[in-house]
Amino acid sequence: MGTRSITKVIETWNDEKTNKLKKQTLVCMYRQMDGYPSGMGNDLAEFLESGKIVNSISLGEKKRVFNGMGCLAAQMVAHFKDGAGGIYLYPINVKDVWQNYEYEIIQHNEEDIKLKIIEVGYINPKGKYCKGKKTLFYGTPQTFFNWLEQYEKVS
Repeated sequence: MGTRSITKVIETWNDEKTNKLKKQTLVCMYRQMDGYPSGMGNDLAEFLESGKIVNSISLGEKKRVFNGMGCLAAQMVAHFKDGAGGIYLYPINVKDVWQNYEYEIIQHNEEDIKLKIIEVGYINPKGKYCKGKKTLFYGTPQTFFNWLEQYEKVS
């Protein structure tokens, strides 16, 4: 049995009429195995670190670019999907596919993204299993690696 996860790419923007932050999930990717933070979390952080969000493509750019969150979502699926099985796409509003972890890639501002890791079902400090969700990490892909090192020491 694998450690299942889902990863959602979430685009955000300011609604000019209401001046409120709006968000839209663009893709929901399910991974059958290795969904824990040192597996999928690490793989996502490495993928996100390999590029940067831009709002147009420059011909001389040396680093991988994501021309907006839609481009990032498409490149993410292409990066992780290799043949049959393993990676699947689900409806963006899916709630429960027996996932152990949820990952959100969130557009923080026009040129910055954040990675959020949520544990689904967890052991509380008193040793009792809880059915809820607990955010384990929220930050940049660059800060994820230090967090993971500390997380693995206490887990």
